[in-house]
Amino acid sequence: MTESPYEARILRVIEYLWANLDAPLDLDRLAEIACFSPYHFHRLYRGITGETVAETVRRLRLHRAAGALLASDRTIADIAATAGYGSQAAFTRAFAAHYGAAPGFYRQSAASPARLEETMVPVEILHLPAQTCLALAHVGPEQHIEKAFEALALHAAPRGLMTEAARFFAVYYDDPTRVPAEALRAHACLTVPPETLATPPLENLTLGGQRYAVARFVGPYAELERAYHWLFNTWLPQQALEPGDAPCLEEYLNDPKQVAPADLETLIYIPLKG
Repeated sequence: MTESPYEARILRVIEYLWANLDAPLDLDRLAEIACFSPYHFHRLYRGITGETVAETVRRLRLHRAAGALLASDRTIADIAATAGYGSQAAFTRAFAAHYGAAPGFYRQSAASPARLEETMVPVEILHLPAQTCLALAHVGPEQHIEKAFEALALHAAPRGLMTEAARFFAVYYDDPTRVPAEALRAHACLTVPPETLATPPLENLTLGGQRYAVARFVGPYAELERAYHWLFNTWLPQQALEPGDAPCLEEYLNDPKQVAPADLETLIYIPLKG
């Protein structure tokens, strides 16, 4: 599998956007990075990624803001400024339109045990058959793994691998409460036919082949860590179950470009011992 020139050029733009989320949006600069004409860059970017550059930047900034609301005690005004909004009122309107709640209410309600119970359904114990995947390594904050999925999709789509049967998984190797965010290791994975061969930077990876406790979480990715806390500290002890010696998996059932954060569906797979 080789990368097309268009893929490589759009990937350079995506890398730049992730590294410069706080910078002003300059389409001429992005066109230069992609080596496309400024007259046509915007249309090419949208055709390949499925959203405009402005939509990408807004979505990523709000995603980061949601994480900051839950994981820090920073003021809403400070988070709004970091997200590129000139006023707290403008940020509140944009955040509420995207997340379905004003920032202050979102911060308060997401921390509520009742909110967590609403977003979880009964946990099932299932055997996940072995899954053959194309995988792309990611090192850094968990919230940034979306960058790896963007690159993975750009590699896979032209090769006809983004089929209805394809499934997106993430493999997380480290505990974010014990490992610094910048050192967290993971793989973004796409299931493919067994005969599919990877070429760098992609790898072949096999997932599953064992028992898991599987919980379905509905809501923003920024709230997933609270679900893990409940599963490991409440559900597993109550069931007298012990996690197995394998990494946790997440499976993403819908696309953050297509649905609101409140409607995102994620399956959390916790390997079980025995």
